[in-house]
Amino acid sequence: MVAWSTLPFEALDTRTLYDLLRLRTDVFVVEQQCPYLELDDRDRTALHVLGRDADRRVVAYARILPPDAEGLPVVGRVVVQADRRGTGLGHALMREVLTALRAHYGRVSSRMSAQAHLEAFYAAHGYRAQGTVFDLDGIPHIAMRLSAPA
Repeated sequence: MVAWSTLPFEALDTRTLYDLLRLRTDVFVVEQQCPYLELDDRDRTALHVLGRDADRRVVAYARILPPDAEGLPVVGRVVVQADRRGTGLGHALMREVLTALRAHYGRVSSRMSAQAHLEAFYAAHGYRAQGTVFDLDGIPHIAMRLSAPA
């Protein structure tokens, strides 16, 4: 079982902050062998969508940045612990992200830069590719957008 919460940065306790940064680093930096600036100063303004296991460890996570110049919130750092992949947890995480978008912004419309190999995964949640694949920190990405009514 996974317990979900969506919190602003100020509401994250030390253990939760450590756990989410550890999960992101384990996957994006170590597993994907991609040294990039993980601490990018954007977490302070983000909403943090957290999935915790029975031991309260963060096993699924995403952040939602405030609306950009286009007026759309930006979904990013979507991640599921390696041993939990293939269980449907990623889809549950995206449902929580959509719920958080609706609760905090009144609609689910948003955008993201998705790893290209996950295009179909995000398409299953209504996101559509915009443009062509581009390189971001050595990993192919594609811009995706979800345009949905309130």
